[in-house]
Amino acid sequence: MFSGLELTLFLLGAAVLGVVAFRMMHLPPMLGYLVVGIVIGPHGLGFADDNETTHALAEFGVVFLMFSIGLEFSLPKLSAMRHIVFGLGVAQVLATIAVAMVFGWSAAYILPQLNEISWPAAFALGGALAMSSTAIVSKLLTERLELETEHGRRILGILLFQDLALVPLLIIVPALAKNSGNLVVTLAWASIKALVVLALLLFFGQKLMRSWFQIVVKRRSQELFMLNLLMITLGAAWITEKAGLSLALGAFIAGMLISETEYKHQVEEDIKSFRDVLLGLFFITIGMLLNVHLVLEHWWLVLLLLVGPVLLKFVLIAGLAKLFGSTTGVALRTGLALAQAGEFGFVLLNQAGGLQLMDPLLIQVILASMVLSMLAAPFLLAKSDAIVMKLSANEWMLQSLALTQLATRTMSSQKHVIIAGFGRSGQSLAKLLEEEGIPYHALEMDPDLVHDTREAGANVSYGDAARRESLVAAGIHRAAALVVTYASTPSALKVLHHANELAPTLPVIVRSHDDADLDKLLEAGATEVVPEALEGSLMLASHALVMLGVPLRRVVHRVQSARDERYTSLRGYFHGASDVPEDNDNLNVRLQSVALNEGASAIGKTLYQVALEQFDTEVTMLRRGKLRVGFTPDTVLQTGDIVVLRGTGENILRAEKRLLKK
Repeated sequence: MFSGLELTLFLLGAAVLGVVAFRMMHLPPMLGYLVVGIVIGPHGLGFADDNETTHALAEFGVVFLMFSIGLEFSLPKLSAMRHIVFGLGVAQVLATIAVAMVFGWSAAYILPQLNEISWPAAFALGGALAMSSTAIVSKLLTERLELETEHGRRILGILLFQDLALVPLLIIVPALAKNSGNLVVTLAWASIKALVVLALLLFFGQKLMRSWFQIVVKRRSQELFMLNLLMITLGAAWITEKAGLSLALGAFIAGMLISETEYKHQVEEDIKSFRDVLLGLFFITIGMLLNVHLVLEHWWLVLLLLVGPVLLKFVLIAGLAKLFGSTTGVALRTGLALAQAGEFGFVLLNQAGGLQLMDPLLIQVILASMVLSMLAAPFLLAKSDAIVMKLSANEWMLQSLALTQLATRTMSSQKHVIIAGFGRSGQSLAKLLEEEGIPYHALEMDPDLVHDTREAGANVSYGDAARRESLVAAGIHRAAALVVTYASTPSALKVLHHANELAPTLPVIVRSHDDADLDKLLEAGATEVVPEALEGSLMLASHALVMLGVPLRRVVHRVQSARDERYTSLRGYFHGASDVPEDNDNLNVRLQSVALNEGASAIGKTLYQVALEQFDTEVTMLRRGKLRVGFTPDTVLQTGDIVVLRGTGENILRAEKRLLKK
């Protein structure tokens, strides 16, 4: 039996291995946590027990998750999406709960293996099944550049209401579980308590929060800021728990209070690491609940509860989206994206299990089906276009019509510039092209932006530049250049692939965040890559040099030289604490200083003998004392020399070992 510390360390170690494995397979880390819990749990290899320590960790994970949702709760944002959130979102949650309650009443007749499901249990089950995974869906939509599409906005609106619906559901389910003789009185009493607590926290808390944060911030202590944040989050959770409500509700309210202050973004950054780690441990504990042997014994029931709810939610959401005015294609895409289960479903299912509302067998098979549906979500979204095309002939005709209209608009264009993405960068480029009398045609995935900019006279069409058909319709064979104005390497690589096939000699200019993917984009066929971080550095430096009296001609020459050499002299920098690590941080080019103190193996050797180039690392500078000295391959290294290396993190580490160790 592990102690509390040993169990926590073991869970963290297992979580690291699970997340690494799932990241290598390009799957969400949350699924890695679930699988880790299944493997090491009491029903798997038995390395960890489902005990008070794991429950405490899981509870803290939910608290910080709800706090983060509270931070994102914005009245203006809610108002802008009110028709989707309080129309389509409400309909989806209520309809799913209603269908689940009907199933609950009839389950004992359909499946004799299950005991009769009480209507409070059916209500809790419906609430759990109504949830979809915000973490998985939002990440996949971001990667596919579909957040601003018509179906993307409907998906996010429904997800937003699901997040909001969790709060009242967490209050209602325990009230129903009390089996009070007068249910109306029980629910009314729970609602009154919730309203009183909300009033106290929101009205009095709102007045105190900003002034209290100002006092804390004036102390200029990051440690104090973090302590204060934890105190407020856990304090609000404690207040709601003492009022007979859930810990999660208090955390949600604390997040709402802070979201109205100017410290919201700082709090988001500070809380993110706590939230992600604790939430990961929560998903591990959920996985530990799964009894694999029981699931294998009733595999057909798991399969039924996997396929049934997924198909039901797909049909239900697609039908409701169509009813609320969506086209068939948008409705089908919305249904496919939200058909899987969600992380909040586990919260409600866990709560129902703790209140002993459901048969343990039912909880096990539903838990297994929810995990499997979340594992299937990335694959469903990846194949959504093909599925929609097969299910809807109308969608095929609409897309064909859109491409035909696009081709008609560009048919008379010759030597025009195709602009992929019509955000701020694309619009700025379009203005400059217009002033020079150069024709252009832009492709944009945001239908509202397309409508607004076309009304203003811009030559823009709805279309995805990462699709071969869109590029053909935009007249890529007649174009003079193609410019990718958004900084998304995966999408840019698709554009480059199609452009190289369709028009191999066409110049393609690509925007990127920094130099991390510069070589990859150039190898894929980009004529020029513009890293905005390096270009920003160049502009900042050029203005500073001019103000310091350096002749403008020399400044322009230096800037042009940096561009001509593909930013070689600027690539790589000394990383500091303020630099946010990227997932591929080890692949980013960086600089690092290595001091050759007495005993270093490289002392007395030439740079040629050290042979750092075998590690794909180069020496950019050599300092001897306070002087920067010139060097050649024959330069002999001396004690006290400072060697500045440029390369990726792993290669620099290997080169440093070569310089220092015998």
